[in-house]
Amino acid sequence: MEEKIDVLLTTYNTKIEYLKKQLDSILNQTYTNFNLIISDDCSTNKEVVETLREYEQKDNRIKIYIQPQNLGYTKNFEFVLTKSTEKYIAYSDHDDIWYENKLEESLKILKEKDVDLVYCDAKQIDENGNTIHESYLRYKNMPIISGKNIILPFSRHIAIGCSQMFTKEVKDIMIPFTENTIAHDWNSVYIANRLKGFYCIDKVLLEYRLHNNNAFGGRNLKQNMQIWKKENGNSYESYLKYRHKVITDTYLAGVLMCKEYSTKIKDNILESLENDIIEYYKKAQKAKIIYFPIHKYFKYLYFKNIGKRKYKEIMILHFPLISYIIFTLL
Repeated sequence: MEEKIDVLLTTYNTKIEYLKKQLDSILNQTYTNFNLIISDDCSTNKEVVETLREYEQKDNRIKIYIQPQNLGYTKNFEFVLTKSTEKYIAYSDHDDIWYENKLEESLKILKEKDVDLVYCDAKQIDENGNTIHESYLRYKNMPIISGKNIILPFSRHIAIGCSQMFTKEVKDIMIPFTENTIAHDWNSVYIANRLKGFYCIDKVLLEYRLHNNNAFGGRNLKQNMQIWKKENGNSYESYLKYRHKVITDTYLAGVLMCKEYSTKIKDNILESLENDIIEYYKKAQKAKIIYFPIHKYFKYLYFKNIGKRKYKEIMILHFPLISYIIFTLL
């Protein structure tokens, strides 16, 4: 008998057109033995709830929860995780489009490789469904890696949640979320890495939508800099604040979050490396002209196919003054 998968989806004032396309793409999967658990985070747009109820009535695989008050993005994902009971779990965004074999392919590889998590590539599309990039992993210079007890899933974000499938063992360690949890999809990869490992399916299995309301992801460095300058000015002091925030949001907050989970895992063989990475980021934040230990970047953050991304990161982490000049020009 086929094993059942829990697909976890959260909504909040999503565009109805996007929501219907995603729900249809999930319900039309070639692998049909799944539950679709949806939590709406107290949407003010009542049409969202009405649409969810309509789908729930049409398909008994769907279970809807309507939150009486807004939980926020992270807590809403924690909620659906608490409702999951099956051995295998897949995250879903509310506005993407899954290829019909996403669940089937993900479960097949997860079991064949005997790991606790797999993630896949995605095509990036715009608000109208037009292709922006054929490969999200390559456009964003994301790691295409597999392994166990390696340092990279601690030191940086590896995979977007909507690309992941993982085991109940990962979920049981994840919940309840720790105080500093900011990215459930960073947590899941880190935990899987400390268990039986994770595997990258280097294949596009979904269309990942980029639009102005994305909770995370999508925008590039230039766009983020332009938004900051418009709101906070172009001075060196403003840039240092921007840089401090970038290092926190992109690196430090994530490793501090993972560190809280490392206490739940026995025999933390990576503990000394993890502590060194935390200090690396904290000291980088304090630097105002140059931060010398560049070798640590290559020790903790470098990966194959990182491409031009490494130059941008090295500039931000190690050469504040030079990166400020770039900041003023963008």
